[in-house]
Amino acid sequence: MSETVALVTGANKGLGYETVKQLRDLGMTVLLAARDPERGTEAAKSLGVDFVRLDVTDPASAQAAAAVVGERFGRLDVLVNNAGITGGESGLIRNADLATIRAVFDTNYFGIIHVTQAMLPLLLKSTAPRIVNVSSGVGSLAKMSDPDSPMAAMPGGLAYVPTKTAVNSLTVQYTRELRKDGVLVNAADPGYCATDLNNHSGFRTAAQGAAVSVHLATLPPDGPTGGFFTDDGAVVPW
Repeated sequence: MSETVALVTGANKGLGYETVKQLRDLGMTVLLAARDPERGTEAAKSLGVDFVRLDVTDPASAQAAAAVVGERFGRLDVLVNNAGITGGESGLIRNADLATIRAVFDTNYFGIIHVTQAMLPLLLKSTAPRIVNVSSGVGSLAKMSDPDSPMAAMPGGLAYVPTKTAVNSLTVQYTRELRKDGVLVNAADPGYCATDLNNHSGFRTAAQGAAVSVHLATLPPDGPTGGFFTDDGAVVPW
């Protein structure tokens, strides 16, 4: 793992921070990417890793971050698309706040596209490229539409929940295109973790939630691709 270069977005706190920590502990060279330079630098310093400024909603920022990675390492082995926001209350059909919905999609969905497009040339220079898209169980259409599923009781909305369904679909599309290039692309379900995203109401720790991203980031060459998984290896239904 000592020669593996990984980048984690939205990593100055929560799941991203713990993902960086665990990948670092495996011996990887990890770049902690975040939008806020002050918070990102402080988080990276606390973990003994390097900081890269990256606003996932800005294609130019993603390209600039890729230039930094390319200049320093010439390739990227692992990309963890972790950055995400909830947008607060987006409302339901009768009172949907379209501005909020667009803002959440900008980060949670289009942000993945911006970053992956920018980093793809570097990933294709790796001998074992891995892309992990951090999704959520609420993005499972099967679970959310099953009235007997515990997931059906989770809060809904037209912003965060649909973005995670979109992330799952995007993961499948990336898999179809990149399979021939040997890139393993998977979606991760970290579970309901106590982070700033939900005012620390989750029943799992951020460290527990990060485990699935770390697992998918370190898959062997014959590992799965195009799947949606929890940290215990269970397949989450689309």
